[in-house]
Amino acid sequence: MFYRVSVPDLPILFTDAEALVIDKPSGLPVDRPKDGTPALADMVDDLRFGFARPPGIVHRLDRDTSGCLLLARNHGAHRRFSAAFANHEVQKTYLAVLEGVPAEDEGVIELALSKISSAAGGWRIIPAKKGKPAVTHWTRLAVRDGRALVRFEPKTGRTHQLRVHAASGLGLPIVGDPTYGDGRVAMLLHASRIVMPRHNKPAIDVEAPLPARFGSWQLGQG
Repeated sequence: MFYRVSVPDLPILFTDAEALVIDKPSGLPVDRPKDGTPALADMVDDLRFGFARPPGIVHRLDRDTSGCLLLARNHGAHRRFSAAFANHEVQKTYLAVLEGVPAEDEGVIELALSKISSAAGGWRIIPAKKGKPAVTHWTRLAVRDGRALVRFEPKTGRTHQLRVHAASGLGLPIVGDPTYGDGRVAMLLHASRIVMPRHNKPAIDVEAPLPARFGSWQLGQG
């Protein structure tokens, strides 16, 4: 399911001379997809807010993932923010609902990941011993009707890391995941917080509330 989103529909969570953090809605791709769906990349010129240049996209969220997305408002900030991501200095927190309940209260998933593709099925990410290292800390926050709300704190930033770590590491796909789960409803994965350290300024520390598609899980947020 695709959604048409305009700039007025993008909540601005934080802004200063260096950075802009938006609450990206589920269904909005960051980069321009082949299917022609409107993307955040098409909207950045309208996010200048008085600056001469549009902000630059520093990192990505999957189309079906909502939440905190950081943009840089000048080239210097873009370089510093990109380096912080590359050096694993950025604290990222996600909330997700799983198709089941983990046996433990918390844990660490260390599962290397690799990309595969085929003409028939397209591409996807799979666990692979020779893949890129990927590490995720997780905590169970609430349980309801045979499902669990969990907090994910990835220590690396691999493509589809949390989705594959949930499905293959915990054996419990994220509700609504269209690739690693059944995809019958909107995917319940949300980038709830980002903390970007800055050397000469206070860190950017921003939270995005759980969106409406999480329903009653909003009450169980830990």
